[in-house]
Amino acid sequence: MLTDTCRSLDHSRVKSHACQQQPLRSGRATAGSTKRWRFTLAPSTAEFRPPADFRPAATAPIHRCHHMTSSATTSNVMLAIVEKKTNSIDFYWPLRNFIVMNYSEREAHNLEDDLQTLKQLRSDVERGGSYDSPSARRDVLRNYYKALCAVESRFPISPDKDHVNTVSFTWFDAFKSKQKATQQNIHLEKAAVLFNLGAVHSQFGLSCDRSSVEGRRQASHSFIAAAGAFAFLRDNASMKASMGSSTTLDVSVACVGMLERLMLAQAQECVYENTIAKGNSHGVCAKISRQVGLFYEEALAALNVSPLNQHFDKVWITHVQLKAALFYAEACYRYSLELHEKEQIAEEIARLKSGVTALSEAKKSSPKLAAQQLSDAINKLETSLNCNLERAVKENERVYLMRVPPVNTLSPLPSFSMVKPLPMAEVLDASRERMFSSLVPDSSAKALSRYTEMVDDIIRTQAEKLQQGSELARVRLKEMELPDSVIALEGNVSLPTALKEDVEAVQICGGPAGFEGELQQLKDLRRVNQELLVQTEEQLQKEAIEDAQFRNQFGTRWTRPQSSTLTKNLQDRLNMFASNLKQAAESDARIERSVREHSELMSVLDYHPIESALPSLARPIVSLDASEDAVVGGLKQSLRQLETLGAQRAGLEDMLKEMKRKDDILPKLMASTGLSQEDLFRKEISKYDRICEDIAENLKAQEQLLMHIQGQNDKFTAIFNVEDYKASREKSYKQIEAAIAKFQEIKENINEGLKFYVLLQDAITNVKQQCSDFVMTRNIQCREMIDDVQRKISGLSFQDDKNTSGHSYPSLGHPHPHRTNSQLQPDSAGLPTSSHLQNPTYQLSQHPSMPAYSQTPPYGTPQQQHPAYHATASSSPYPPPRHEQPSVSHDYGQPAYHGWQGPYYNPAPPPQIGSMPNPPYTIPSPYPPSHYSGSYHGQ
Repeated sequence: MLTDTCRSLDHSRVKSHACQQQPLRSGRATAGSTKRWRFTLAPSTAEFRPPADFRPAATAPIHRCHHMTSSATTSNVMLAIVEKKTNSIDFYWPLRNFIVMNYSEREAHNLEDDLQTLKQLRSDVERGGSYDSPSARRDVLRNYYKALCAVESRFPISPDKDHVNTVSFTWFDAFKSKQKATQQNIHLEKAAVLFNLGAVHSQFGLSCDRSSVEGRRQASHSFIAAAGAFAFLRDNASMKASMGSSTTLDVSVACVGMLERLMLAQAQECVYENTIAKGNSHGVCAKISRQVGLFYEEALAALNVSPLNQHFDKVWITHVQLKAALFYAEACYRYSLELHEKEQIAEEIARLKSGVTALSEAKKSSPKLAAQQLSDAINKLETSLNCNLERAVKENERVYLMRVPPVNTLSPLPSFSMVKPLPMAEVLDASRERMFSSLVPDSSAKALSRYTEMVDDIIRTQAEKLQQGSELARVRLKEMELPDSVIALEGNVSLPTALKEDVEAVQICGGPAGFEGELQQLKDLRRVNQELLVQTEEQLQKEAIEDAQFRNQFGTRWTRPQSSTLTKNLQDRLNMFASNLKQAAESDARIERSVREHSELMSVLDYHPIESALPSLARPIVSLDASEDAVVGGLKQSLRQLETLGAQRAGLEDMLKEMKRKDDILPKLMASTGLSQEDLFRKEISKYDRICEDIAENLKAQEQLLMHIQGQNDKFTAIFNVEDYKASREKSYKQIEAAIAKFQEIKENINEGLKFYVLLQDAITNVKQQCSDFVMTRNIQCREMIDDVQRKISGLSFQDDKNTSGHSYPSLGHPHPHRTNSQLQPDSAGLPTSSHLQNPTYQLSQHPSMPAYSQTPPYGTPQQQHPAYHATASSSPYPPPRHEQPSVSHDYGQPAYHGWQGPYYNPAPPPQIGSMPNPPYTIPSPYPPSHYSGSYHGQ
């Protein structure tokens, strides 16, 4: 018998599918009714597929009814709403005349584009949606609604003689086309536009192909948007539109609320179809199906109450009633399958009976106006319920023998909502609408300014209270040294910010451990300077020895000045450098001693992290009552509560600012007629009362909590001996500060030493270059004087004398290989050639007692030469370096020591004491002026 029943059900499914291939058309009932419906019916071609994880129960050998379409998936006949119709109106001239009268002709001319845009939008709305796609129609309605918001805030439309009183809006009822409403205010216009926006979304949802997963998802989103439009209409415009002298029922709060629930029901139904297609568990399907039924039941409840029960066609009520019963029974069916898998046969039987009863009552109470698909789905589901009920009863009688509970004792079926109205506030936000933005009436601007001052006063007063509360909490906690004491108990101690930054600066530059390398740099630089100094002195000594040899050889004929006379100032400077190096070595020794003596003090700076060197707050060694944990736990809890109150204050302050930002009463000021400005201000300012009360409660709670924390902290301080900890902590802070001070002192001295040696190296190199130039010039003079003296003695030529001379002369000094062409270049024989050397002219003086040289030497003038270092009263351990050095060419001198890489400070030059030492050369030069030619003039 069950098998035959199942076969008949399969045949019924095929028949139902055939019915789905014949979609119902909008405007006529399928049961022969000749009444015009104000909604649209559309089917779905979705097929039922059993869940992928379905397995028949072991105790149910006859369980084929589980594979049948239960039902509702073949019954997707849904409703769409048609748009409201309207009469044409002229927006352009009434608004333009108002601008001219209240502002100026120029302002009207400037707003010509806005007026034309508004006129075109109104014309598009009047045209209806039959010429546009659903998405284009949706955009037109949205843009027109935003434009109406701009108009409302700037043009008072009413019968008042001072307002725009020549515009009347007429709209027809969407469900009773012969009924219409005409009002001289913009609220009816806005309500009608929102209604049509919801209708367009419903039509778009109905047009989706629900035979695919994506199509059902799009349909669900469209119905959700329709529900959002109707919800926005209910909350923002329905009441105002219904208060007019003429109104229609379709934009009333009751009607749009019913439409919102109907759209949510259809959106949830699309979700249910996808849930079935995905093969979700029976429990999930039951919950979603039950929520579909609840949405339909809410819509049905509104339709059964006056005045909607007289306003809508009976087909509406029949459709919604059958849908509510169908999805309740579907939920019972799915839930019973889950109960069967759990072997809860008694409740399964009760649920199946409940579903069968609901369908039977719905079929009896509903007239025969339902769509054929819906009727087929109900019949098919009823058959499935009876099939499973018969099977379950037999199994209970044969196997389980459980007592079946009465239906009225069953708990409500579980439900789960997957949809909610789409928020339209942001979509329809007109705050950024630029249309007519330049129009602000003077009276409204002044009133708005006064209201803004009132709001600012509230915001300022409450913000000051919040800031004072936060500052009070901070000061009180600092006095109690919280939460630092609790953190110290956990071992998480920390240094004061300024002290920690100083320690980090010390550790970044190497810390005390880096002194060893820097001291070695001092030694290396001192050695390099010493070597340069020795090399320079050796050059001068060698030249002096050679000069003495020739002076002994030629006697009185050797008339040029002695080397010691010419190099006196150079020797003085070299002696001064040697003295400075000796003094610097003593300073280096003092720095090394200081590093050794204070290494223990500075060792604390090498701790990583530095907090590990600080004392910690320890628990008492002996606990008298073991209450330490309770005291600490209570104090922590109170501190968390205090932090929560602080976060609440921050949130309240942000809420105040947000309320002020959104508090725009300009449209209300411009449109208000019966309500005085003072009453309006009083009503609007009351919005801030609640947040002011919350602020007062927060501050009161904080004061009480701080008093409680004070008592808890007293106990904490006594138990953990916090005073001794504070003393040891302060001592550690002072030790770290002393170590930082000593480190900085030594570091500064080392940097000063490094700077001294680097600058001294440049000065010695400069003097060495001068000595090299002097020696080279003296060697050239020496060779020329030898030739001159020998010619006088022997009367031979320079070349013959050179070839026949039996004397051995010291070699001449050679210029540096990188000198330029303007400098002297010796030839291969060691003598300068005429192409590279201008031979100086020696003019013997007629007065032997007078010096033979009268020109200034080329290696410096008294005005250009300065000593490299001076005596100083500075506290630096090193002699002060010369602060203004002439440019040094490294073609002649040894470059700075390359191994030194340490940073150093560059302080201002110290004050100088005493007179400047004389330049190294003070006697006339033995060279002719620079404009002399290279020819030799013999005597």
